[in-house]
Amino acid sequence: MGRRARTRRATTTAALLAAALTASLAAGCTGTNGSGPADDGRAPGRTHDEGRTPDESQEPSESGLAGASVLAVKIDNVRAARPHTGTDSADIVYTEQVEGGLSRLMAVYATKLPKVVGPVRSARESDLELLRQFDHPTLAFSGAQGKLMPLINKAPLNPQTPGKTSGAYFRGTDKPAPHNLYLRPSRLLPQAPGADALTTGFTYGSAPSGGKKDTSETVRYPAATYSFTWSSSRDRYLVSMDGTAAVTTGGKRLAPATVVVQYVKIRKSGFHDFLGNNTPYTETVGSGKAKVLRGGKAYDARWERDKATDGTTFTTSDGDPVNFAEGQVWVLFVKA
Repeated sequence: MGRRARTRRATTTAALLAAALTASLAAGCTGTNGSGPADDGRAPGRTHDEGRTPDESQEPSESGLAGASVLAVKIDNVRAARPHTGTDSADIVYTEQVEGGLSRLMAVYATKLPKVVGPVRSARESDLELLRQFDHPTLAFSGAQGKLMPLINKAPLNPQTPGKTSGAYFRGTDKPAPHNLYLRPSRLLPQAPGADALTTGFTYGSAPSGGKKDTSETVRYPAATYSFTWSSSRDRYLVSMDGTAAVTTGGKRLAPATVVVQYVKIRKSGFHDFLGNNTPYTETVGSGKAKVLRGGKAYDARWERDKATDGTTFTTSDGDPVNFAEGQVWVLFVKA
């Protein structure tokens, strides 16, 4: 990707539990403000061009726009939301734990913009801290809990919910609501900002010395599982989610070049979904252990991010940078 990053920035009782979890998947939080439409699967709001299906036929646009920042899109990741559209074009894919032990993705775009991305879902409080590493990023999301929206609106970012920019979002017919909201990135950014916008602190280059052979790694959340299998022929890790190969709506296998398992503190926040489940808060400022997968090997690392406006560095026990391979990076935030 040619990045030159800058350091800135899981009986009857069982049946009831299953029913509650299923409802939790559908729950996003509430709408774009205290009186907005609920993003909980019960009453999705209408958007422009409703009824279309995602189209990946157009190649992602590649460019560099001086002074522009990244586009971050919150991606629904329950089973009903798959396959995704446009996630293979992201420079970075973050995974975080949400209510009920499930997971959600944040796809970050800088070097190219796909024609369509989605399905899009709601934001979380943790996103604000994670995004501070970028200079006024655009955050595309379906909405958020009413009490959270004021915090999002005050954050140093450009919040983009359905209805704010004409024609940016549409409802597809490939999946049931609320798992069918899609974004046209070109309606939010005129072109991709370029690699300089990736102020993540990541370094790219030759693999560190050492490492242990590791061709298959599984990461578990309380109600979600990710597996990464090294493909020497593709020089990439093939992604599976909950035991099923992860592909895009166009049939492309999700295959990052580098996978980072970052062990962080995950605590309760002051927010809940409509069922009363607490929303976990993932702390991405601080330090801790990490495992970096590249080239079929695993490297033990230490991560550090002193403040929210910094990026995150990954170093060996000797303090040397742990370089990532050129290509897409997945970062999975896992409870330490």
